Amino acid sequence: DYAKILKKLTTKYDNLFNISFPYSSGIHQAPTDNKKNEEWHMHMSFYPPLLRSANVKKFMVGYEMFAEPQRDITAETAAEKLRNCSEKHFTETM
Repeated sequence: DYAKILKKLTTKYDNLFNISFPYSSGIHQAPTDNKKNEEWHMHMSFYPPLLRSANVKKFMVGYEMFAEPQRDITAETAAEKLRNCSEKHFTETM
């Protein structure tokens, strides 16, 4: 269910650098205008400021805020790093 998936994902973010991972997130949902809107689907976006290490923050600038963020690694590499993180929170292993 949604809560379990969200908990799993945020735990993996925390485990990436062994810190409480700060992030901004947003949920996009279908319009609430009482029409079918079958082309719409819910999705959630995460905007983590930590991409390289626990000490180096990523600051979004001009074109990144309104277009496409620039990344040092590919989406596939980032996904692999998250997949490889434990599902057990790092604070539970100390």
